[in-house]
Amino acid sequence: MSEVTTSVQIVLPQHCNGYKKPRLFGGQIMAWIDVVGAVAARRYARAAVTTVCVDNLNFIAPAYLNDTVVQEAAVTWTGRTSIEVRVDSYVEQLDGNRALVNRAYAVYVALDDNDAPTAVPAFTPETEEEKREYEAALQRRKIRLAR
Repeated sequence: MSEVTTSVQIVLPQHCNGYKKPRLFGGQIMAWIDVVGAVAARRYARAAVTTVCVDNLNFIAPAYLNDTVVQEAAVTWTGRTSIEVRVDSYVEQLDGNRALVNRAYAVYVALDDNDAPTAVPAFTPETEEEKREYEAALQRRKIRLAR
């Protein structure tokens, strides 16, 4: 994929529910996804961006109080003014091992100084993984447009 933007958070009490073993709120991880995804999109577009949608958000495993959450965001596709970003969220253990807990695809639109959509550079996939992601992004776009 394109250049990776990384964010790191420690899950604190205000990020969790009140169960005996407090889990990270889904809404909190969604907020973190939106921020790191927007940073990746802004860097790519060299412009302000606004969130259009989050197409796919899969909660794979929980994160708990005091876990370290590492998020990696990268551009997977671009249109004329829109940018799709994949955000992978991991729980990182103290030994450095990571387990995927969430994957999301978010779409942003680049904005000019008047808050109007503005063109972004075309994304050209180079690696096999980038090509797979790009093809999958085209399918997600097709579904979005059909809605």
